[in-house]
Amino acid sequence: MTNLKGQAPQAIEDRGFRLRPLYLTLPLANVAVMFLWIGVGAFLLPRHVQLITGTNDVAALGLANSVGPLMATIANPVFGQISDRTRSRFGRRAPWILGCVAVGVLALLAQANAASVLMLGISWAGVQLIMNGYQAAITAVLPDRVPSRRYGTFSALFGLGTPLATIGAAIMFMTMPQLADGGAYYVVMAVLAVAALLVVFASPDRDSTGLPRRPFRLGAFLAAFVRPLRHRDFFWAFAGRFGLVLGYMMIFTFNLFLLEDFIKIPKGEVVAKMGLLMLVGQVATFLAVILVGPLSDRVARFRLFALISGLASAVTLVIPLVLPTFEGMLVYNVLHGVAFGVFMAVDMALVTKVLPDEEEVGKDMGVLNIANAGPQIAAPAIAAFLVTAGGYTTLFLTGIAVSLIASLAVLKIRGVR
Repeated sequence: MTNLKGQAPQAIEDRGFRLRPLYLTLPLANVAVMFLWIGVGAFLLPRHVQLITGTNDVAALGLANSVGPLMATIANPVFGQISDRTRSRFGRRAPWILGCVAVGVLALLAQANAASVLMLGISWAGVQLIMNGYQAAITAVLPDRVPSRRYGTFSALFGLGTPLATIGAAIMFMTMPQLADGGAYYVVMAVLAVAALLVVFASPDRDSTGLPRRPFRLGAFLAAFVRPLRHRDFFWAFAGRFGLVLGYMMIFTFNLFLLEDFIKIPKGEVVAKMGLLMLVGQVATFLAVILVGPLSDRVARFRLFALISGLASAVTLVIPLVLPTFEGMLVYNVLHGVAFGVFMAVDMALVTKVLPDEEEVGKDMGVLNIANAGPQIAAPAIAAFLVTAGGYTTLFLTGIAVSLIASLAVLKIRGVR
């Protein structure tokens, strides 16, 4: 088998001179987009709804998130497929990394100035559409340019994106809570711009203008998004990732309202305490990632670690139900943070090993990104429905069920240990 460049697979293994800058720039690019999803999705969006409506309007928050999941579902594989076909002297991914950030900043500017829930939802959907294109491009860099013997290490570096972004957001809002009223949108824009410039120019890819390109046929283009899900291991890796991320994010993205309405923390204290909980939880995630990532490379047992993570996540979700206090949430955030960190450490390595087509890694990683970005973006809308229908107990019970189902999916992957 040959890769997209007409080289034997071993040729990718020998491209070590391109690997060194990626150890820094690729994780930073991922931290930046996680900072967007978390800083805006978990902090700014609920606060923006509060400022517009004057209340903790669960239905309004759900409306603001109602279109975004569809945008994420469309954008990841479509942009991945288009970047696979892109030919430029900067490589296949760079034009989309830079272009998506440029347009994404404009969409964020519109969101920062949204004066109604409807406009907030429309602008947030636009941000999700274009920035999932950015995410598709940066995740395709891993199978493009990283040798398989380094998958575990780079998976861990990718896995640091969520805890580092959350720690950064938590510190920002704890130390400068006034930024939650809109100023943080501009911080997010700056972080995205710097990260995009670094990954493109500090770790440049090779010229792709001479690469062969498959003829474009619309039917084949559309069918390509479904085809990888017909591969057994790819399908179960997709299902496992979707469930594990969804079970985590349903609680995580609803923290503000949960702490006020379920844990009964006074409104004047909730932002600072939410920041503390998120900081503690993400430090736990960070430590788990840096320990498990290199270990998984050494023992080559990626599926086992993902299975342990799913089961542990389900168990920790019981804690807030039996101990609905700030102290209970503190214990939950630490233990659940460790469980999620174990998953984040091996996730990219696991999914990269089940890619079915070396010539369409951008599109296939884009399909898999739906299982990562989709739950993060859809979680607030799902959580809003569950809380409205059955309260916060229903939210936690659903999270437990989703985590257990995800563990069963991981168990069904056969081609990866």
